[in-house]
Amino acid sequence: MTTLQKVQDIQETDVEIGESRLGKILFYLVLILFALFFVLPLLWMVVTAFKPFEEWLTPNWIPVNPTLENFTSIFNDKSLPVVNWFLNSLLIASLFTLVILIIDSLAGYAYARLEFPGKNLLFGLMLATLVMPGIMFLIPNYLTVARLGWIGSIQGVIVPGFAGVFGVFFMRQFFQSLPKELEEAAYIDGASVWRTFFSVILPLSKGPLITLGIITFLTSWNDFLWPLLILGGDRQELTLPVGLATLQGQYTFDYGKLMAGALVLTIPVLILYAVFQRYIIRSISMTGIKG
Repeated sequence: MTTLQKVQDIQETDVEIGESRLGKILFYLVLILFALFFVLPLLWMVVTAFKPFEEWLTPNWIPVNPTLENFTSIFNDKSLPVVNWFLNSLLIASLFTLVILIIDSLAGYAYARLEFPGKNLLFGLMLATLVMPGIMFLIPNYLTVARLGWIGSIQGVIVPGFAGVFGVFFMRQFFQSLPKELEEAAYIDGASVWRTFFSVILPLSKGPLITLGIITFLTSWNDFLWPLLILGGDRQELTLPVGLATLQGQYTFDYGKLMAGALVLTIPVLILYAVFQRYIIRSISMTGIKG
């Protein structure tokens, strides 16, 4: 190889490295823009929550006179039982998540490993409901809950959601990714199906269960329309999203209180995601789309 050829190769390599660096820079710039698109509304909510009344509509990102008045007003105002709303949301979301984890893990394992007549047909029909908008089931569910006398009760809010399909599909995909040799070894040792499920399979399912639990909890925590229909009659029994909506009048907005309440609503979500983020990423990458 001549000296001229070596120089040309070096120049071509430098061009490729430069293009690669430029591509990375552009890629990260796009990611930063997308991040700002989602983070800026959250930052504006936090800033407005600490603004006094006279600064609510001013376009400043740093309050001139920051105050905690918005928080103290919503917690001290007897007409706004924010603590009750928070506890109601926490109770409903926790109970709903617990039952969903039990039902969906059992159903997912049955569809993944057990054999029974019509299994594939039933699973196909169940998946078909995923393409149906949830609003279609609003009136039938409401009529059912009303006939059961559950209007204004916690069970009226959480029981209709037990028929969710996503969790069953999610857990089935994970169970199918596990090697069958684990269960076969347990059966050889004399373990029953129940013993195998609880002693062998569930301990390996911590990641997917945590992920499903977070998704379910956040869905219930942020739910608005269904709790509004079921609990709308008693102000003390409202959930936090429904209660915060009462701060919005027909012609006026109490921006400070509304943003302070929204911040209270958002904090548990951010904590859950920050603590369990690695489990979410790991379980989704393990679950895949097998089967």
